[in-house]
Amino acid sequence: MILKHFFILLCCLCSFSALAQKAGSDADQIASVDQEINGIPTEGIFLGLPANVHGQTTYINQRYKPFNSPYQGQNSLLPDKSMSYTWSGTLFFGARLTPNTDLYFNPEVVSGVPFSSLAGLGGFSNGEATRAQGAQAHFYSARAFLRQTVNLEGEQVELENEANQISQIVSSNRFVFTAGQFATLDIFDDSRYAKDPRVQFMNWGNMTYLAYDYAADSRGYGWGLAGEWYQDNWVFRASRMTTPATPNAQPINWHIFSAYGDQIEVERGHFIGDLPGKVSVLGYRNRMTMARFTDATNYVIANNAQGTQALVNVRNGMQIKTGIGINAEQALTKDLGVYMRAFTSDGHTETMSFAEADNSLSIGAGITGDRWGRPKDTIGVSTMLNGISSNRRAYLQAGGISNFVGDTPSPYAGPNQSLSYKPEQISEIYYSFLVTKGVLLAANYQHIINPAYNSARGPVNILSYRIHAEF
Repeated sequence: MILKHFFILLCCLCSFSALAQKAGSDADQIASVDQEINGIPTEGIFLGLPANVHGQTTYINQRYKPFNSPYQGQNSLLPDKSMSYTWSGTLFFGARLTPNTDLYFNPEVVSGVPFSSLAGLGGFSNGEATRAQGAQAHFYSARAFLRQTVNLEGEQVELENEANQISQIVSSNRFVFTAGQFATLDIFDDSRYAKDPRVQFMNWGNMTYLAYDYAADSRGYGWGLAGEWYQDNWVFRASRMTTPATPNAQPINWHIFSAYGDQIEVERGHFIGDLPGKVSVLGYRNRMTMARFTDATNYVIANNAQGTQALVNVRNGMQIKTGIGINAEQALTKDLGVYMRAFTSDGHTETMSFAEADNSLSIGAGITGDRWGRPKDTIGVSTMLNGISSNRRAYLQAGGISNFVGDTPSPYAGPNQSLSYKPEQISEIYYSFLVTKGVLLAANYQHIINPAYNSARGPVNILSYRIHAEF
């Protein structure tokens, strides 16, 4: 059934591509595809406006064999042999309303079944799994936003035609404003080597900092306003985004002046010889109704509530959550680069939108296949170390569970076992193979020690394959 969905969408994408090419051909009567309108190269013309269309579809299949598990709880990774999959399809529509104003819209469809209903790991194994809600396909708007560019004096920079970017000549010194529905990670914490689970590493800890509790709904999107200031090799970014109505929920809280996620980032690019690199520092501050771990721990103990999500009983009033991290990457040769991410959050409150982690470290490398005559192939190797705060640890050890983790069984389900804490360690390696233009096939392996910070369970070995197609 999933492969049927995959090929149906692939056919749809090919049809859209053919229509786009025909539209571009018809538009030749008005303007050549290579013609410049107000100095801006265009991909095609739609209703008299420069426009483009792209698409992607991705299928990920993951499996693991039984692993050591002397006990398990409601939010444990199930120890039996398991299979998980996700499938997504996205169309990226763009139109240039004025020479410096773009409008983008991304309808998306997703289906899938994650491991253990998305429970039992800090660094979950599939970055697409946050959007999966079962085998039935779900359609929704992923992005719908305006982008305004204000060019200042500086060198000219060409932005190429790609998803959510109509080709454009901009200044190296400019302001860029984004408003509407988009993902916080569209703007912040970019990485050349570890960013997109559809084409690179799959684990959450390689999408971004695992301990970065960025504002988003349960699918990873939100509404807000972001500003970027490009000043030669410096970039300054800031945004305010909506929060979910309750932690890790789909409905949005629209009261953005009372409940919000703020972030700010400073990035500096550089060259060592002719090899690019960059360093960025990111901080965030969330404000919404969340539970404090100390309150939840007291509730578990006072009410003998082991094996329950006591957090929901102590969500009283607005709480503040903060964190800060650093991201560094450097090309060592033209086909080899390394990266490092490190982050820490204050750890006083529950997770708002992302992963169950309060500190995280990831180190890795990306390699292209130039040396063996496959320049479009890539290899990635990475290791991650994830930890939780003393407050979160005390809550789990007392017998509480949270959105994604909690190995303590209910008192009525057998022996009362609690967290045997150790940091979660994850190693990941993948090879992505170009089958033909626009189609990638990848194999991925993840080795997870101390899943969900519990040394009594695991290790877990996850094998995956991925098919990705785009135009």
